Amino acid sequence: MPRVRMNVLLMMALSSVAGSGRASAHHSIQAQFDVNKTISITGTVARIEFINPHSYLTLNVKDADGKTTKWAFEMTAVQQLRRAGLSRADRGGLKTGDEITVTALAARDGSNSGLAQEIKTADGRVFKLIAD
Repeated sequence: MPRVRMNVLLMMALSSVAGSGRASAHHSIQAQFDVNKTISITGTVARIEFINPHSYLTLNVKDADGKTTKWAFEMTAVQQLRRAGLSRADRGGLKTGDEITVTALAARDGSNSGLAQEIKTADGRVFKLIAD
């Protein structure tokens, strides 16, 4: 077999193996979150990360005794957040200390986390992150 042809076949084989890793690495929403259990959590923004492929939001939530607990929410990609009207603090969006309510799919493992579907701010703004 000519050397060029062998190199082309080798490259094709390697690229198919490399490509399959990326496709299987992305998780299923139903594997991580309970699509039948919606939670609503109110707290203050501790941190928000606008990154791809998923952005992240961390809330400080006070219980009845005044003890603060951290809650973590996975969100959609930056482009989808922008389409929903959500932007970084320097563009008039959420910032550390803002009081918000997050409606999310609960984590299957029972941890203080979820997949954010909607964010409501104290001033009445509503950001729908995932279409109904």
